[in-house]
Amino acid sequence: MALTVYTTSWCGPCKRLKSQLTREGISYREIDIEADPTAAEFVMSVNNGNQAVPTVLVVPPGGGDNIVMTNPSVAQVKKALTV
Repeated sequence: MALTVYTTSWCGPCKRLKSQLTREGISYREIDIEADPTAAEFVMSVNNGNQAVPTVLVVPPGGGDNIVMTNPSVAQVKKALTV
């Protein structure tokens, strides 16, 4: 599974989720939507035009439906990674 966390530098919930993922040993790729306009467009496309972060994208290996979550708990992310 590929896990991407869309964030901003000032987002408290982003910092908390990243810390929890690290503590749980879950690797992820972080993309700052303020530095990457394409990432900001993606986040807005899945959040009704809002730049809501953290937005998490889980891409299953070998295809299947991607899972997108906004401001998830680490438990929700762990569950999505096992689907």
